[in-house]
Amino acid sequence: MKKIIVIVLLNFILTSCDVFNVQPQPYPVWSPIPSRTPGIISPTPIIITVTSNVTIISSLTPASSNTPTLTLSSTPIVPTETATPALISSVQVDIIGCNTSLDITHGMGEVTNAYVTVKNTGNVDLPNTCALLRALDEDREHPDKKKCIPNLPAQNQVTLKLTVDSAYKQDTAIQVDASSNDVLLLRVDKRSCTDISLFGGAPPDIGVVKPIN
Repeated sequence: MKKIIVIVLLNFILTSCDVFNVQPQPYPVWSPIPSRTPGIISPTPIIITVTSNVTIISSLTPASSNTPTLTLSSTPIVPTETATPALISSVQVDIIGCNTSLDITHGMGEVTNAYVTVKNTGNVDLPNTCALLRALDEDREHPDKKKCIPNLPAQNQVTLKLTVDSAYKQDTAIQVDASSNDVLLLRVDKRSCTDISLFGGAPPDIGVVKPIN
């Protein structure tokens, strides 16, 4: 018991007196090292948006819901130019021969018959194409001095027989007018019409429209 009292007194004396002028160090206390805050991994994915500049030329047609409708056309519009050929009315008249005869039916004596070929050398049809015969020594008007056809197509021809009342046994000068719808297109004449019999006689295709030879 005395030993315990002595030890307690000594401890008291030692703690109350600073013999070495040095404060005793406290016993180290170990504290836990603070842990780092764990990283937060977000489940939200990273979205990368790539945009590009695209220009579309089109027409927008408003729909009933006021939502524009995009209409694309892949067919290019190419302007075209169509050349229109000029319309040409052109004729050629050939007096291929003549002969004389007696026309008792119409109360006339000697008459002159001329065989005339009218050719449509243009690029348009000639409606109501006519040929009219005149003679220098013409007396009364013969009903067959003018002959017509309803239409003479382009690049076609027709041969007509025309007749005038002429003087008996006289060589007569003749003239032929070619017209379409009463518009004069050409006038030709012959001082002396050669006898058609020298060329094989009257042609067999009188009044027949056919392509130009």
